[in-house]
Amino acid sequence: MATVNRVAREICGKTFVTCRFTHVYPDGPAPYYTVIAPGRRGDQVKQWDEIKLAVMETLIDLGGTITHHHAVGRDHRPGYDRQRPELFADVLRSAKQTLDPDGLLTPGVLI
Repeated sequence: MATVNRVAREICGKTFVTCRFTHVYPDGPAPYYTVIAPGRRGDQVKQWDEIKLAVMETLIDLGGTITHHHAVGRDHRPGYDRQRPELFADVLRSAKQTLDPDGLLTPGVLI
């Protein structure tokens, strides 16, 4: 919460942030954040990417995981790449090449 509040304020000028646990698993909860902050027209995605990167760094530094019960997705991919074992990526690339040689299924999401 401290990171997202600080970074969103730095980037957007002011912010309102909430956090809730929607799912709790044996290895920990799944926190969901709501970030409400003024966006600069045309820069909203860039602003969000900066906030997201800072929060991902904090979560990784604190031992959290970027994966999510809905999977990884493009938004979580940079943090996932840092946490995913390279051997798993190699196996996934091989399976994807065999089963999806044209790269039609979720292109660019996991590898």
